[in-house]
Amino acid sequence: MKRWGDLSQDATDHLTAGSVLDHAEMAVVVTDRFSNVLYWNPFAERLFGHADRSAGPDQAALSLGIMEKDHPLAVELAKHVLKGGVWEGTFDVLRADGTIIYVRAQAVPLRHPSGSVTGIVITAREAMRSNEREKDRFGLLERIGERLAGSLHVGETLNRVAEMLVPQFADHCFIELNEGDRLIRKVSTHVKGWTPPPGTWRPVGSDIHYPAGHYAEIALRRQETILVEDFAQSSYPAPSEASSRLCGEIGMTSAIVAPLCARGETLGLMYLGLSNLTDRRSPHYDAFDRDFVGAIATRVAIAVDNALLFEEERHTAESFQKYLLPRALPQFDGLEIAVRYEPAAPLASHGQGIQTQVGGDWYDVIPLSAGRVGIVIGDVEGRGAKAAAVMGQLRAALRAFAQDDKSPADILARLDEWTRIVAAPEEDEFDVGVPPIVTCQYLVYDAWSRQLSFANAGHAPPLLIVDGIVTELDISEVGQPLGVSAKGMHADLVYKEETRVLPPGAALLLYTDGLLDRRPTRDSADPQVGYDEMLRVLREEVAKASADTVERIADAATEAVPGEIDDDMAILVVRSAGKELPYEERTFPAQPIMVGEARRMASEAFTGWGVPDEKAELACLLVSEVVTNVVLHAASSSVPRRELVMMDGPPLPFDESWDVPGLDSDIVNEKEFTLRLRRGDESIWVEVFDQDLRLPRIRSAGENDEGGRGLYLVDQLARRWGSRPTKEGKAVWFEIPTRAR
Repeated sequence: MKRWGDLSQDATDHLTAGSVLDHAEMAVVVTDRFSNVLYWNPFAERLFGHADRSAGPDQAALSLGIMEKDHPLAVELAKHVLKGGVWEGTFDVLRADGTIIYVRAQAVPLRHPSGSVTGIVITAREAMRSNEREKDRFGLLERIGERLAGSLHVGETLNRVAEMLVPQFADHCFIELNEGDRLIRKVSTHVKGWTPPPGTWRPVGSDIHYPAGHYAEIALRRQETILVEDFAQSSYPAPSEASSRLCGEIGMTSAIVAPLCARGETLGLMYLGLSNLTDRRSPHYDAFDRDFVGAIATRVAIAVDNALLFEEERHTAESFQKYLLPRALPQFDGLEIAVRYEPAAPLASHGQGIQTQVGGDWYDVIPLSAGRVGIVIGDVEGRGAKAAAVMGQLRAALRAFAQDDKSPADILARLDEWTRIVAAPEEDEFDVGVPPIVTCQYLVYDAWSRQLSFANAGHAPPLLIVDGIVTELDISEVGQPLGVSAKGMHADLVYKEETRVLPPGAALLLYTDGLLDRRPTRDSADPQVGYDEMLRVLREEVAKASADTVERIADAATEAVPGEIDDDMAILVVRSAGKELPYEERTFPAQPIMVGEARRMASEAFTGWGVPDEKAELACLLVSEVVTNVVLHAASSSVPRRELVMMDGPPLPFDESWDVPGLDSDIVNEKEFTLRLRRGDESIWVEVFDQDLRLPRIRSAGENDEGGRGLYLVDQLARRWGSRPTKEGKAVWFEIPTRAR
């Protein structure tokens, strides 16, 4: 009999180094001096999750999956061991299936028989101590909190949570939110490379119904986190037969469902599940995991609640801004128009996301008399509801002032006075208000004469696009921003009217400073690009699109400058027609016999323009009424009294008996009127000019009165009518549609 410990020859043959290492329940990895893997045993392949790869000299030790944050630790290991020392520590390892494990490793030198160090021998096992597990979980909870802190959008918030949990903590993650009385699936995330087959688990956007007694239904009803530790030992009703069959096919092993509750309301639920799709140390959740998921759900619920509140506030703010700006622009003859408005991108990381959604930028296009168009671009400094409220009041005031048909300089002068009232600072014990700076440019365009009149209140000049060349509109007089001019200084000294003629097909690009003042992106090559460089880029991109439609020009301008929108931005593009618009104009003596001549001129013009007979007859009738009114008032108006000024002494009053040669003829010749007719696509406009400064008004005529009904007829039969002062007197106008209403 052999002594105890003696081995047979067969057993001795199996005690080779390779055989022992193949059966060892510990990872053994051998590297050379350059950290290239020379050998690893089967347990190492399972531990590091690289069973499908064979070791070779071209593989570095870092290919074992050591996470980037621990790379310096691996370098320290190599340096220490190659000097003959022994190293021991813990690594974070990212396995091929996406899970993260903690590995406790010991490294010793691999020596040549001569005694020199030729490599490193690493032995490792997964760190199983409870404090390592707690470190893993609380580290994950901390990272989830950091990711949630930077999100103010519901979809982004939920997807960030799922990305953190799968595959590190779960193989499957569903998040569902309540919308009214419906439970809607918002997230369906699974381990990499696997998706649920169609017709099994419900996709994102679907209504979810859990049957009574289902663990998810119990979690919602009780508002507590439910743990299903092992499906093999539990029985719950399934939402559907296909769902139950799929769970069996993928080997669902465990699940945790946590309700998302915030401010006493249940917002939805979060579902985490484990299956046989991944090889984990433990395929089952336990009570510690349940408490951990409950903590995650609390943070997620608060983040979702904040995101929902933010989206509600953003929707309210954007609706507020939307209704302050023109909802739809009318069509104008001889003018193509495109507009863009973009709110500023939210500064979520600075907690200002809600405030930056609205601002004080605005645009407007205002129909004026006889087909003329008022064009506005303006900017109230600052963001938030206050800037938007000031903007809304200024826009409404400007539209009202524009109806007076006064010059752009006069309009800005009145708006300047109004701004002092609207934007006056309010002081209280909490806030000392500062009036915002308001810039504005107001232009009036006449498509028939192509004349552009404008005045500027501290706003950036528009870009003028002519034959593919983009320049800034030449503005000689740029006035002060609204509301900041010195007291006692008359507005006429601040705002000056200028006039230009737009060539056929020329375009204007009006914009606010938000177009150029962009927030640099993280990958911007030069985050300090100046205003002049931004303007150069804008002009180049607009020039490339100048031959396209005004919509394309607006798009090109919006996309020209790189970076996120740091301030809200308004763009307005207008282009003059390439063809001349038809019109007729003639001056008549202010005599009763000329009423018929004026009507005949109008009738001939309307016939030549193809105006329907019914509309032409109506327009001719109103021409007669307006011209008759002008002639009657010209005949009844008193002759201006003239004074003779002597060299010495006071002026002498005019005496009717004096015989001043040529004076009577001069007075007679001053009594005349001008009839101007304009043809548009859907309307005709009639204007009558005279030298009388008195504006007409509708008056009530008695039953026996022979007159007094002309303007009443105009008011009743024309689509619009009005009067405006001119340099020589006044103009009375009206509009007749040429198409059936």
